[in-house]
Amino acid sequence: MLSFSGCIQEDSPLKKILAIDEDLDQSSVLPNWKDGDYHDYYKTTDLVNEFQIKYPDLVNLFSIGRSNQNKEIWCIEITNEKNNRNKYSCLIDGCIHGCEWEAGDACLYLAEYLLINFEKNETITNILNTSIIYIVPLLNPDGRQVDDRFNANGVDLNRNFDIDFGRIRGGCLPVGTIFGRRVFDYREFPILHKWFPSFPRFLLNCGRRPFSEPETKVLRDLLYEIEDNDLSFYLNCHTAVHNFDTPWNAFKPPFKMSNQEIKIFNYAREWVAENTEYEDAEMSFEGEGYKASGAASDWSFKEFRIPSFTFEILSQDYEPGAGGGKHDSLVHWMKTTLPVFMYLIVNIENLHNWETPDIEPFLPEGVPPEPLK
Repeated sequence: MLSFSGCIQEDSPLKKILAIDEDLDQSSVLPNWKDGDYHDYYKTTDLVNEFQIKYPDLVNLFSIGRSNQNKEIWCIEITNEKNNRNKYSCLIDGCIHGCEWEAGDACLYLAEYLLINFEKNETITNILNTSIIYIVPLLNPDGRQVDDRFNANGVDLNRNFDIDFGRIRGGCLPVGTIFGRRVFDYREFPILHKWFPSFPRFLLNCGRRPFSEPETKVLRDLLYEIEDNDLSFYLNCHTAVHNFDTPWNAFKPPFKMSNQEIKIFNYAREWVAENTEYEDAEMSFEGEGYKASGAASDWSFKEFRIPSFTFEILSQDYEPGAGGGKHDSLVHWMKTTLPVFMYLIVNIENLHNWETPDIEPFLPEGVPPEPLK
């Protein structure tokens, strides 16, 4: 490591070599959002098209396919297209559950944050020169429009992936639709808990078979498409359990993780717990564990053997199942997500190589914000 002491003259060659400049890494600026500025499918469509028009050299906007009700599922590819060097890539998505609005908005907030700071902030400029960030803000646009967890077929998309699929003890029932009609949404079975205390509290319709739903098919195909483009990590955003999680959540994992994979996953969860208000999921479940057969992050880890994460934004006060379900303080919650996003992105090469993600992100003033009281 190079170290030095003493003063360096303003025009010193050493200053130029070391890039010692008070403008080296000016504090980045935040998107000018207001509380209440939530983006449903149509507002999301308008915003991502605005990104494409305003930043043509940074944004490649494309549809990865259509939902059950024929809505476009947009992907924002963000990188400096004028820089042709080899780049690492990652995929971040949100709103796989349509009622989890903030998960989709956080993806849009991140996209705008990166775009407005390019060539103004050293860290972000370097990110877009060396990385490709794929962002799918609304994976379940039909559910988002009607504030429904499920897609138009009544299927929980985050149980429709091909890993430990359809396992009742993993909280799933492979029902799908019958004669094209929704038959099962979200049921409690108290009698089963009386007879079988370990039986899952909720059973979710995971679809008739893995990737039975158009939304999960197009996400699967996108990941396959970018797999050869040095795909480094996958992040699946949700609300509102207030934690950061890693595989396995499958009831019956298909293989045992290596010691290095366990080390990297533990390090990432602990970093989030120590540097943000979000909890390490392994600790927040207090040893009870969380089982969810057919989940997206488990599948991406199994299929591509890349670091895969689940990010639960907000807190339990906002969780419908806990009596909350409110949508407010949007700007605050968006600010809480940036440290997590930026931590993973600045460590994209380390994560690609399964090396310790120990690079600290450069964050603007006021990020992360103080927790809400």
